[in-house]
Amino acid sequence: MSKSALITGITGQDGSYLAEHLVSLGYEVHGLIRGQNNPRAAIVRRIVPELHLIEGDLHDQSSLISALEATHPDEVYNLGAISFVALSFKQAINTGEITGLGVTRMLDAIRVVNPKIRFYQASSSEMFGKVRETPQTELTPFHPRSPYGVAKVYGHYITVNYRESYGMFAVSGILFNHESPRRGLEFVSRKITDGVARIKLGLETELRLGNIDSLRDWGFAGDYVRAMHLMLQQEEPDDFVVATGETHSVRELLELAFGQVGLRWQDHVVVDERFLRPADVAMLVGDAGKARSVLGWQPTVSFPELVARMVESDLRAVAADLTANSAATPR
Repeated sequence: MSKSALITGITGQDGSYLAEHLVSLGYEVHGLIRGQNNPRAAIVRRIVPELHLIEGDLHDQSSLISALEATHPDEVYNLGAISFVALSFKQAINTGEITGLGVTRMLDAIRVVNPKIRFYQASSSEMFGKVRETPQTELTPFHPRSPYGVAKVYGHYITVNYRESYGMFAVSGILFNHESPRRGLEFVSRKITDGVARIKLGLETELRLGNIDSLRDWGFAGDYVRAMHLMLQQEEPDDFVVATGETHSVRELLELAFGQVGLRWQDHVVVDERFLRPADVAMLVGDAGKARSVLGWQPTVSFPELVARMVESDLRAVAADLTANSAATPR
């Protein structure tokens, strides 16, 4: 019999890539969605037509119990969160409720319905924050620098606690930055590639950003969801860092993105203090040696190739919008 999976955060970048991957492996895949009128539901349905959507809310444990009872999953992937770091400073309490306590609600729902369900928690490199060592491993101490990072640390440790307290197969993937053409426009990577497309096509002349000296370990989201699945196929539950091991600055990203369309980023980028965070993370880079040796996982898309894919995708999308708007304008 084929396996079944329930994914929270199904309308996000990772949710759609994970659903695609699991469907390709023969899974029956269910996506938890907060209200069937969610405008992003149609998008993920187009990407993964085989997907089944079910209502549920990480604020409401009873709805999670109902979703588990209705779908009977073998695996649960908890990707749902308020994942935009800058927004977490403005919505700190809500971030704690969803990104932190939402993990507990789902774990406890699994414990009540069927403790044999295997659980994956999407932990984050933002938990390391003000890093204690470089590169960061599964044993590096956490020092989060945002409400998002703090909530993720809670989610990470409550996953460990349920594993140790109840013998549940509960694991965390400590994922470093992973991007794709499906990334939300609020994230700096996609903000840049979308801005490049708009500038190239004459819709904008400048791009305003915050700290362009930040250093991150950027990979391709499609690669990272494979690691999520592999973690739940092991004999024993454990936590893994998933990263490329390479560091690149926002400046490098700008250089590649603008260079893709033959422009100089210095002619268009403006550093705007409004986009600076109250507390920032200067540098993150992960050591995924454990994932490589135990899971047999490794990234397949290089940083330059990732940026090129995103720029080309945004050029097509912006050009299509221009064509559609032109056709709709009365003559």
